[in-house]
Amino acid sequence: MKKKIILNSQEMHKTLERITYEILEQVPDTTDLAFIGIQRRGVDLASRIKSMIEHRTGQKIRLGKLDINLYRDDWTNLTEAPVINSTEITFSITGKALVLVDDVLFTGRTVRCALEALLDFGRPRTIKLMVLIDRGHRELPIHADFIGKKIDTTFMEKVDVLTLERDGRDEVLLLEEGHTNFVAK
Repeated sequence: MKKKIILNSQEMHKTLERITYEILEQVPDTTDLAFIGIQRRGVDLASRIKSMIEHRTGQKIRLGKLDINLYRDDWTNLTEAPVINSTEITFSITGKALVLVDDVLFTGRTVRCALEALLDFGRPRTIKLMVLIDRGHRELPIHADFIGKKIDTTFMEKVDVLTLERDGRDEVLLLEEGHTNFVAK
């Protein structure tokens, strides 16, 4: 399996800083702003952006963790049971401006699950989606409001986001089986 580095540690940090500024441009009043990270690496990314916004605004921002596994639509197709992580949303999301954070946007099914799960917790004023990588191939009409990097991929390729918190390093990798050609944007 071949691999290509899409973002190194420094590029990942700069990308998250840029997204932070984009969020502050679109949501200038951070009073009701809250981040919901999709378990697992979406939580890591949400926590970092939350800290960057707190540093810039001096205002405390809420952070929640969301596990979507119980909302998946492919339970019957799985060969083994998915690992269930914790959901921790300790504040009311009703009326809040939420930023839902995930590492990779692919088919859109994870985001659909997350939206369904979030609505069980209340009715936010808005939900915006932030992803570090958008690799295309949507199966549902879902788009991200904040995107770190768009890349063209094939179905034979895989995007791995590594975070310092979970993997000991920050890196985004494109893994390819065989010798497929690809173009990074």
